[in-house]
Amino acid sequence: NLGETSANETVLWIGGGHFNGTFLPYYQHSPAVAATFIIAYLFIFLSCMAGNSLVCLVVVKNQRMRTVTNLFILNLAISDLLVGIFCVPTTLMDNLITGWPFSQVVCTMSGLVQGMSVSASVLTLVAIAMDRFHCIVLPFRERLSLLKAVIIIIVVWLLAIAIMCPSAVMLTVARMEGHFMVLSDAKNTTYPLYTCYEAWSDSNMRKLYTTILFTHIYLVPLTLIVLMYGRICLKLCNATVPITEHPPCSSSGTNSTSKKRIKVIKMLILVALLFMISWLPLWTLMLLVDYTNLTDDHLDLLSSYFFPFAHWLAFSNSSINPVIYGYFNENFRRGFQARPTCFLPQLEGNEWGSQLMCDGSAPVLSLPPGNSSPLEIDQGGDPCQERSAALPGKDSPHPPTGLFQARSRLVLK
Repeated sequence: NLGETSANETVLWIGGGHFNGTFLPYYQHSPAVAATFIIAYLFIFLSCMAGNSLVCLVVVKNQRMRTVTNLFILNLAISDLLVGIFCVPTTLMDNLITGWPFSQVVCTMSGLVQGMSVSASVLTLVAIAMDRFHCIVLPFRERLSLLKAVIIIIVVWLLAIAIMCPSAVMLTVARMEGHFMVLSDAKNTTYPLYTCYEAWSDSNMRKLYTTILFTHIYLVPLTLIVLMYGRICLKLCNATVPITEHPPCSSSGTNSTSKKRIKVIKMLILVALLFMISWLPLWTLMLLVDYTNLTDDHLDLLSSYFFPFAHWLAFSNSSINPVIYGYFNENFRRGFQARPTCFLPQLEGNEWGSQLMCDGSAPVLSLPPGNSSPLEIDQGGDPCQERSAALPGKDSPHPPTGLFQARSRLVLK
């Protein structure tokens, strides 16, 4: 016999005895709300997989696209793919079903891989900002080589693993005594309730770890990105040498230069804003839960509706990155279209001819004898990799070759 005493707590009578138990619905939401979550997360998943896969394909298949900047973009696409594969489906399931339906191994590995992929994605954004800062603000210093870029990428993944190891060690699957899930079928089948969570022995340690994650995966990267992109914008605004999209093909002057600068500045501001907006709600919720004493009703509301939206918004950053770093980049558009887009003039003896450049290569325009200012255009059209006229007497430089679902599982739905 069942005697209900509250919204969730029920007294179960067995053979003259009884015990108190909490019975929760197997599915957390109504069909309409669940369908909304599924459609929203499916859209992010498909766009993330399609966009990042296309970026990877263009860089891997085209040997001339394997430059330093594109190598960072490739690593960003790979980390974003991992976000789509390991973060989106498991987070969606966790938001739809009460409890943890998988094993301890899946709990540990999913948390670790999710944290690694998200951390690597954020740190790669910083590496891209550093590369763009170097090639625009400090154009005449030694450029990063492909070997150094690979080393940076390895360091990025090592840091991502290191910062997520404490979480992986603490993640555990535990049965919640006195809690059961009820499936709304003909028999009202009940199941024991398991949960995957970080089992910190001291709540202060959890707070400290949350603060470390917030500092190293959000606050510091965002600060670096804003500072470097801000310096880039100042450099472009104060540039004395015009930066044009296709200097050899176009003779347009101030108008073309102004449009190019405005486009670059808008893109850089968009990068920083999207990163900040996408991740701020999730970090705000995690800090709010760890550092405030919320009631059970408030925690249940956050876990049921606010956390799913915050995760979706954070993961959407991985789907928008290919648009910013791929489709806004003329070299990637050439790879996507796979057809000629521009004829760049090239000196043939003492005559000017034309050469088709549709493979992302970096033609060098050598001026006639007596002119000591060579003009080098790197990969045709990337404002962060173009070079303006070199200083007299100097050579131009070479061309540039959730957060985690377990951390939001804080209360039983």
